[in-house]
Amino acid sequence: MSVIDNAAALHESHRDNHTHRDVNGGWLRPAVFGAMDGLVSNLALITGVAGGDVSSKTLVITGLAGLAAGAFSMAAGEYTSVASQRELVLAELEVERRELRSHPKDEQQELATLYVSRGVEPTLAAEVARQLSKDPEQALEIHAREELGIDPSDLPSPTVAAVSSFGSFALGALLPVLPYLLGATALWPAVMLALLGLFACGAIVARVTARSWWYSGLRQLILGGTAAAVTFGLGALFGTAVG
Repeated sequence: MSVIDNAAALHESHRDNHTHRDVNGGWLRPAVFGAMDGLVSNLALITGVAGGDVSSKTLVITGLAGLAAGAFSMAAGEYTSVASQRELVLAELEVERRELRSHPKDEQQELATLYVSRGVEPTLAAEVARQLSKDPEQALEIHAREELGIDPSDLPSPTVAAVSSFGSFALGALLPVLPYLLGATALWPAVMLALLGLFACGAIVARVTARSWWYSGLRQLILGGTAAAVTFGLGALFGTAVG
C-alpha cells in the first residue's frame, strides 16, 4: 500500500471514530421537552384535583381539558415565537441584501476585515473576500452567517414548530390520563405511568447532554414527582377548606 493510500485509510479511520454529539439537539430536544412539559403539567393538574377527593370522571375531564388547553397553548406560542423570529431574520437579510447591492466594495472590505481579525493574512483575506463576493447570493449567505449567526437556507418553520409542539405536549399529557381512560379508578396507576414516562424522557435527553441516562432520567422523575406531590397536598388542603 502506498503512502497516499495509507494516509487515506488513516483519514477514513479517524473520521469513523471521531464523532460528536448533536449539540443543537435537532428535533429531539424540543420534542422530548414538549413531552416532559405535557407530562409534568398534566400530572400536577390531575394529582392536584385528585387531592380534593373527586370522582374518576372528573379527573378524566380535567386531564383531557388540560391536554387540549396545554397543547393548543404550546402550539400557538411556538408558532407566534418562531414566526416572529423568522420575520425578524428575513427583515435583517433584506437590509444586508440592500447593502450588498448599494455598497459592494464596503461589504467586501468588511468581510476581509473580519477574516483578518480571525488571523488570516491581510492580502489573503482580501482575495478570499473578493472571490466569495462574486456571487451575490453566496455573499449574502456568508455575511448572514458571519454577522447575524444564521443560515438563510435553514430558517425554522413556524408550522413545523407548532405541529411538533402540539403533538409532543399532547403525547406527554395523555400518559397521566390513559389509566383512567382504560378503566382505572385509583390515582396510583396514573402517577406510576407518568413517572415512568418522565424517567424515559430524561434518559432520552441524555443523548444531547453530557450526563448519564440514569442521572438525567432520575432527575426528571424526582422533579416531576415533587410537583405531583406538592399539587396533591395543595388539592387536599383546598378540598378540605372548600368542602
